[in-house]
Amino acid sequence: MKHRIYFGDNLPILQNLEDESINLIYIDPPFNTGKQQRRTRIKTSRSETGDRIGFSGNRYQTIEIGTQEYTDRFESSQAYLDFLKPRLTEAYRILSSNGSLYFHLDYREVHYCKVFLLDEIFGRECFLNEIIWAYDFGGRPKNKWPPKHDNILLYVKDAANYVFNYEDIERIPYMSPGLVGPDKARKGKVPTDTWWHTIVPTNSKERTGYPTQKPIAITNRIIQASSKPGDTVLDFFAGSGSLGESCISLDRQCILIDNNPQALKVMAQRFKDCNDIEWIDFDPKPYQMKT
Repeated sequence: MKHRIYFGDNLPILQNLEDESINLIYIDPPFNTGKQQRRTRIKTSRSETGDRIGFSGNRYQTIEIGTQEYTDRFESSQAYLDFLKPRLTEAYRILSSNGSLYFHLDYREVHYCKVFLLDEIFGRECFLNEIIWAYDFGGRPKNKWPPKHDNILLYVKDAANYVFNYEDIERIPYMSPGLVGPDKARKGKVPTDTWWHTIVPTNSKERTGYPTQKPIAITNRIIQASSKPGDTVLDFFAGSGSLGESCISLDRQCILIDNNPQALKVMAQRFKDCNDIEWIDFDPKPYQMKT
């Protein structure tokens, strides 16, 4: 099984993929936040003149390891929709007859994308779920309810024929296990359309430092539910490559596309030990540093 990672504009790459050749698509495009998304990774070392004070009053010096960033800004919501429409049209064409699309957004554009793009391209009858990924991290504005969730729209190619592996989905604990009895409590439950899960912690081994990195647990759940071993899974806004890591561990073939050199550098390091990847228009060797 050979995985493929492309460096380039996703639209012409999508246009060259075969009809109905992809079993599952997950995309996490720019959210049109109007901001420059930026993450700086740091480490600290013990220093008598350091800029940080830690346990027992010891001082530590902050050292920047590197910064990843990209512009998440479009002139208007219409410009954002115009950017996405041809890409989603191609996504529909290349999706298999029983395939699914998971479209990851936030509250700013999700309603426009549902009504003006996905309902039109896939058909309203093929809308299966709006999944709410809820987390509790980051700033808390005092002038409104703090926004602490993302939206994931799930559409299928055919509302009467699609993959959903109910028994393969990992189970989670009941919130009130005393109400369901010991057997059910021990087995756990299949998640609903509201997923409570933290973002990738700053000190996690999973952390790549890439802005908007998504947790492996989220992409694992999507892949387990809506694809089968050996299937081909596509992410054409690949970012840090979380979907690819899930595919490799769950025996799916992945196709990842991104046009941000910093994203490709992160993926080069992330997949440095995987020998089954074909890198297209990108040389990963200079960035595959051993840690």
